[in-house]
Amino acid sequence: MSLQVGIVGGSGYTGGELLRYLLSHRQVRVTQITSRENAGHYVYSVHPHLRGATQLQFIHPDALQLCDLLFLCLPHGTASRHIERYASLALRLIDLSADFRLDDPAEYARWYGEDHPAPAWLSRFVYGLPEVRRAALRDAQYASGVGCNATAVNLALLPLARAGLIERATVELKVGSSEGGHQASSSSHHPIRSGAVRAYRPTAHRHSAEVRMILGDLPVWFSVTAIEMVRGVHLLAHVELNRAVQEKDLWKVYRSAYKDEPFVRLVAGKTGLHRFPEPRVVAGTNFFDVGFELDETDPHHLVVIAALDNLGKGAAGSAIQCMNLMCGFPEDEGLRFYGVYP
Repeated sequence: MSLQVGIVGGSGYTGGELLRYLLSHRQVRVTQITSRENAGHYVYSVHPHLRGATQLQFIHPDALQLCDLLFLCLPHGTASRHIERYASLALRLIDLSADFRLDDPAEYARWYGEDHPAPAWLSRFVYGLPEVRRAALRDAQYASGVGCNATAVNLALLPLARAGLIERATVELKVGSSEGGHQASSSSHHPIRSGAVRAYRPTAHRHSAEVRMILGDLPVWFSVTAIEMVRGVHLLAHVELNRAVQEKDLWKVYRSAYKDEPFVRLVAGKTGLHRFPEPRVVAGTNFFDVGFELDETDPHHLVVIAALDNLGKGAAGSAIQCMNLMCGFPEDEGLRFYGVYP
């Protein structure tokens, strides 16, 4: 029997991406998708790429019915204020906002500037990064989403952190406009965004809390710059290693960490146009590409380069990966898409 799934907040980019993946999932049936503004309209009127793929219509959130699992794709702070209701409608929940990512209420208050609306629920959610929380997700009833920028930093540096190699790291993330969501704003207005290279979060990005939670208390700093790109996150990290290493040692570290991961690919060639990761190659997929280059003049200096799709591996893709683990499905079910090139 198919798992009956609902999407709450389905008119945004993440909701549309979830539905795109789920429509090809062989063990899931999406039975309801909500939107306050678009209730009664066909889903494809908002997500035109799904025309012919589904005849689903948006329903008002108040009309939600019981189902097996709900994906919550709501603005920050909304899910946590109504968590009791959503938990009464579905046995399993996956929340893609930042509401339940952190396990410490004090850290939440520090980074989000207010007390958590439902602190007792934080410990009930498993952080939804399968590469780190796979075992816990298999037994989870509730899973959080992941921050796309945090995921890029965590997966890029996790092998080095586990190997005890990081003295400190400085990370630059270049991100696309879809990170800002589907609602237009002054910063996403086309004349402002076009041609832009705008540092909008040089320090203290909220996703830093997730990095600290996963990598530990390491001196890792990252800045985020908006560029003229729709989908994607490009990471470039300058890592100071605490001991001199050879390139073969780094290959062992990354291969050992990711050799069994279905969605992490090592990309570090010596020649060719695509010898390092780039967002265009992973657009529309759940893949995370990571590579590196050791400084020939300084064996303590390593540059790590990585790329993901902020709507895919940085949001909807990871959420479906979590669902597959929680429900005992093949982990790559519904996610077997290799992107489009050129």
